[in-house]
Amino acid sequence: MLKVIKEDIKRNYYDATYRGMDLDARFTAADEKMKQATSLGQIFGIIAQAMVDLNDSHTFFIPPSRITKTEYGWQMKMVGDMCYVTAVKPGSDAEAKGLKVGDAIISIDGFGPTRENMWKLRYLYYTLNPKPGMRVVVQSPDQQERQLDVLAKVTQSKLTVDLTLGDGGNDLFNLLREAENEGRLNRNRYYEMGDDLTIWKMPQFLLAEQQVDEMMDKVAKRKALILDLRGNPGGAVTTLQRLVGHFFDHDVKIADLKGRKEMKPMIAKTRGNRVYNGKLVVLVNSQSGSAAELFARIVQLEKRGTVIGDRTAGAVMQSRQYTHQLGVDIVSFYSSSITDADLIMSDGKSLE
Repeated sequence: MLKVIKEDIKRNYYDATYRGMDLDARFTAADEKMKQATSLGQIFGIIAQAMVDLNDSHTFFIPPSRITKTEYGWQMKMVGDMCYVTAVKPGSDAEAKGLKVGDAIISIDGFGPTRENMWKLRYLYYTLNPKPGMRVVVQSPDQQERQLDVLAKVTQSKLTVDLTLGDGGNDLFNLLREAENEGRLNRNRYYEMGDDLTIWKMPQFLLAEQQVDEMMDKVAKRKALILDLRGNPGGAVTTLQRLVGHFFDHDVKIADLKGRKEMKPMIAKTRGNRVYNGKLVVLVNSQSGSAAELFARIVQLEKRGTVIGDRTAGAVMQSRQYTHQLGVDIVSFYSSSITDADLIMSDGKSLE
C-alpha cells in the first residue's frame, strides 16, 4: 500500500521537487516505521503522515472504510483566529457534558486548533482515525476554562458487504439508502422573496451543468441573488466553470494551472443571453474551500459583486483521486488524493 501511494505521488504530483521534500528518503523512513507497527491504525497513520508532510490541502491518503460509524454529536469551526463550537446535537453526550454553542475551543486532545492545522485535525478525526471520544478544553464567555471528556456515538456495521446481490440485495440497498440520506443532507436549497431576491444555499460544487442552469433559471427573474457558500468545501471544476459563466457576458479566465506539464488555463465560457445581470452577494466563512473560494475571488477580482464573511480556508489546488484495491473476491478499497496543479489567479497569486 505504501509503495502504491508513493508511485501515485511520483507520477502525478504537480511539483517535481515535491516542495523540497526528499520523497525517497521520506517513504524509506515510513517503511521502516511500518515494520514496527502493531496495528492497522498505526500503519494507516504512517502512510498518511508521509503525505501530510507535503503540507498540501489536496494531497492525502484515504484509508479503507471502517466497520464503525462515529458521530461526535457536535461541530466546530474557525471564526477569525478562534475556534468555536457551532452546533451540539440534542441527546448527545456532548450536550450531557455541558458543551454549548459559542464555547471557545482551547484544545482537542492537547492540540490547539488554528487555521493552519484545522484541516489536519478534521482529516485525523473524521477520515483517518475516528475516535470514540475527545478530551476538549473549552471556555464559555466570561467564564473559566473547563475540561470535558466527550464521548462519540459509535455504531457497528457489517465486516463484509456483499455487492453481488448474493444476499438478496440487502447490502447494496443499504448502501444506496445511506447515499440517498447523505444526498438529502447536501441538497441545494433556495428561498425566494417576491421579485426582489433569491437566497441560494449551495453546500458543495457537485452539480451537473444542467442542474446549474436549472438553479440559475430560478434566479433569473429576481433583482438580486445571495449565494451562500458558507461551509462549502468545493467540488467539481465543471460546476465552477458553469456557474461563473452565468454571471459574465464574456469568457472569464478563472486561473492559470501550474503543473509538471504545460496545462491550459481554467476558462469559464459565458452563457450568452442566459447571463444573470442582477446584484450578487456571496457569503463565505472559514470552511469555504477550493471551488467556493475561487468563485468568491473571481467575484472580487472582476468586481462583479460583494463578498461578505470570514477569511476562507485557503485550500485551493486541483487534484485527482486514484483508487486502488486489495484482494480478489473479497476486496478492500483505498485511495490517494494527489494535487496535479496549483491555481494562479489573475492577480498572480495562489489562494492555497
